[in-house]
Order: sequence, then C-alpha cells, then structure tokens
Amino acid sequence: MWRSPAGQPKWARPALLGIAFVAVVLYSWNLSRVDYAPLYSDAVKSMAGSWQAFWFGAVDAEATYTLDKLAGSFVPQVLSAKVFGYHAWSLALPQVIEGVVSVLVMYRVVRRWAGVAPGLLAAGIFTLTPVAASMFGHSMPDGMLVMCLVLAVDAYQRAVLEARLRSLLWAGVWVGIGFQAKMVQAWMILPALVIGYLLTAPTELRTRLRHLGIAGVVTLAVSLSWVALYTATPASARPYISGSTNNSAVAMVFGYNGFGRLGIDLPGAAPNAGRSGGPPALGAPGSDVSQAGPGDVGPGDVGPGDAGLADVGPGDIGMGGPPDVDRSKVASRVDPLGWTKLFDGHLGVAIAWLFPLALLALGCGLWWWRRAERTDPVRGGVLMWGVWLVTSGFVFSATAVEHTAYVASLAPAISALSALGIVMFWRAYRQGGTQAWVLPAAVAAEVAWSAWLWSAYPDFLPWAKWSALALGVVALVVLVLGRLVKTSPTLVTAGLAIAVVAVLAAPAAYAVSVLDLDYSGNSFDANAGPASGSA
Repeated sequence: MWRSPAGQPKWARPALLGIAFVAVVLYSWNLSRVDYAPLYSDAVKSMAGSWQAFWFGAVDAEATYTLDKLAGSFVPQVLSAKVFGYHAWSLALPQVIEGVVSVLVMYRVVRRWAGVAPGLLAAGIFTLTPVAASMFGHSMPDGMLVMCLVLAVDAYQRAVLEARLRSLLWAGVWVGIGFQAKMVQAWMILPALVIGYLLTAPTELRTRLRHLGIAGVVTLAVSLSWVALYTATPASARPYISGSTNNSAVAMVFGYNGFGRLGIDLPGAAPNAGRSGGPPALGAPGSDVSQAGPGDVGPGDVGPGDAGLADVGPGDIGMGGPPDVDRSKVASRVDPLGWTKLFDGHLGVAIAWLFPLALLALGCGLWWWRRAERTDPVRGGVLMWGVWLVTSGFVFSATAVEHTAYVASLAPAISALSALGIVMFWRAYRQGGTQAWVLPAAVAAEVAWSAWLWSAYPDFLPWAKWSALALGVVALVVLVLGRLVKTSPTLVTAGLAIAVVAVLAAPAAYAVSVLDLDYSGNSFDANAGPASGSA
C-alpha cells in the first residue's frame, strides 16, 4: 500500500496517500456535528425500517408518499444507518467515503491519461474544490453522483484506449447508478463519453458505433430500472410519487426533475420550483405538505395528520442541525435564471476558481494536438474532459441551480484540465518560443480572476486574499524575467512552485474553511466560506 507500483516514481504513492489524508480530514472534520438533511433524512429512516419504503423511497413510516427523488439516491445512507444506527453522522459517512474514492480514482484516471504529476495535481485540485469539501461532508446524493461519474470515466478510459466493449459497458453501468442518485443530471456526461469514444477508440467506425449502441442500451436499462419498478407496480400497492400530478415516476423524473427545469412542461409533471419561483412538490395532491421541499418544512409547519406525519416531531423532520442555520439566507442567494450565475457570487466561489486555467488548457490542448493521430490518448482526453465541462456548464447556465451541490459535477473536468494545463504550460515554458508565454498568461489570468471572485466577500480572510495576490505577482515577475533574461533554473523552478501555490491558494482557502463549522455549509446547501448556508 505504501510503495509505488513499478513504473511510477517512489514518491508518487506517498504523495497520493497524503492527498487522500487531506481529503479525509476535510470531509470528515465536522462529522460529529453535521446536521440532518431536511426531509431526506426522513426518507432514510423510513427506508431503513420498512422494505416497502426501501424499494420506493417513501418518506413516511406508513409508506404513503415519496420525495421527488428516486429511492436509489438514499441507499448508501440507508445501509450506513443499518450498520451504525440512525444518526446524522452515519447518514453523512457514505459521502465521506464517496469523496475519498473519487479523489483516488481521479488520480488513476489522470495518471493513466497524462502522467503522474498531472494525476497528483488533479487529485489535489479536486480535494480542494470548495463545493466538494462541503458536499462530501454532508448527507446529500450529489456525492454519490460525482463518484459514479468519476468511476464511469475510469471505465470509459480503459475502453477508449483499447476499444474494449466490456469496459464501455461498465461505464454505462456507473452512469446508470449515478442516474439513481440525481436522475437526468447523470446523463450530462454522456455527450463527452460518446464523442470521445466515437472519435478516439482504436477500431473501425462500424465497431465503434456498435459498441456505443450496446453500451447505450445498458446505460438506459440500469438508469431506468427503478423507474420501471415504480411504473410496473400498481398505484394501490406503492406510495404516491411526489413531483407529479398523476402519480407517475416518468413525469417526476423527466418532467419535474428534467425538462421542467428548462421550462418545458410534460404531462403529469408538477410545477417546477426553479422556473416558477415556488417550492418544489413533495406529497400527494391535497396534503398540507404537497408543495413543500427540503428546507421548506420546519418546526410548526407540519401538524398531526399531515400526510401521515402524525408521529413525527420537529427533530425527525431533518431539522436536527445547528439551530443558528438560517436556511432563508441560502434560498435568497440563489439566482435561478442568470446565464452568468457560474461566474460570480456563491456559485463562483464554490466551483469557478480555475475556470481560466481549465479553459486555456482545453483550447491549447486541442490546438497543440490538432495534427495528432485520431487515436492519440492525450487529444482524446482533452476532448472528452472539454465536452464534459462545456456541456455541464451550458446546462447549469441555462437552468435553475437550486442547490450549490449541483455544480460539484463540474469538479472532475475542471480538476483534470487544470492539472494538465499546469504541466503542459510548464513544459512549453521550458522549451521556449511563443508557447512559453502561455504559462505567465495563465498565471496572470488566474490571479486577476481570483481577485474578482474573492471581491464578492471582501471581509473573508483578507490576509489570505492579499497573500495569494502577492504570491501571484511574485511568480509572474519571476516567470517573465525567466523569458526575457538569463535566469537561474532553480529560480525559475521556484517561480513555477510559487505560481502553483498562488493559483490554488484561493480555492484552498475556501475549502479549508470547512474546518470551521460556521463556514462548512449544511445538508441543504453545500458551500464553503462566507457563501455557505451556515455562515
């Protein structure tokens, strides 16, 4: 376990374990003080105590209605509650494990694609992504989604390198399992996998199309398995399906949680909160909580006889978290409509710190490898990660982002492209020529962008902000001088090290802030720093 395998530097495995240790600390630091996820924790309690509730994800003990989620999204928490008992920390523990697994697999994927140094950088960047640092420490299904997407890319990568159908099928299985966690959001990765395999796999076009067709059938079958269970079971033998007006799982998944977020109405889908501004649907029509959503039900809002919750008290409704959490502040910060929502405010500091570096790496990678062979793995990887980033970014920009944790699915693509960019630009800098100036340009862009994002919260750790800016300026001066005059190689290498620290300082400061409970977010809104729901 402690030694690097053959073909890797001796320091690679210890460095990876060190990064994994940092992830464990960040994600589990507040485990003993974590809050219950509003309403989601009630579904876990019901599912842990009743097989009927388990299969259908019922939120009440009588299994009369579900949340607007598939039951699969709560399975890891149910299993943990069965083993360790029903506690807030036992419901959050699976997400900690999912986060550490994601970090380790990120290293394996990027190392296989671009080398050891980019692999370690990608794992470290992923670990220090603010939204990930908060999300993996709370009981929310987004952690399961992100892990499944990373595992899907791991399987896809083995498939695309050798045109292996079996590995491609496993990628489809992981996407399907991710669908159980967050439904249609898991399919946002499919364009990247399809385009990457179609353009890069080392086999003839007919075989590539056949492999994609078979894998598509597997993906669809695994994805819709739980929907098929709901649909095939008579309505009288299962709970009412929230998020729909006609007790339909299809309407809930593809209407309320799918096209409804784009403003497209499907028959049977309940009105969507992100578009209309109202709360999401919960229970059966006519019940007092039929239009309530996570965080919308608090002590005093539910009384005896309300949708089968007669024996449920305030502490059982998922409101057992810190009493000073003002969830109205979380909702008031959400901008469900703006196309620039990812580039500023609470979503910006959650995920967008490395956008300039990642986009520059994407553009340069595609251009510098434009004449490479069709099957070139580096170009294929840049293409796949780039399509993932652009597709997900476009969807999030066009739709409502009601919970910050949604954007965590951008983290793997940003981490991989940023890690490649750092190493790629450094090698270009060492070789000289026009391309050598891309590294200083990337550092300058990141320093300016970090200053812009941090300006939304000027009173948060001002010493860290100015230190990061100072480091960035020093690194930029050293790198520019290194191209204009003859400079010591040691000094230039030090300039690179300072540049990496300066680029990662801002997201790291926000991520590390989760160690303070006041900046750790909560199970309703995963974010770090002053933008968190617990600040």
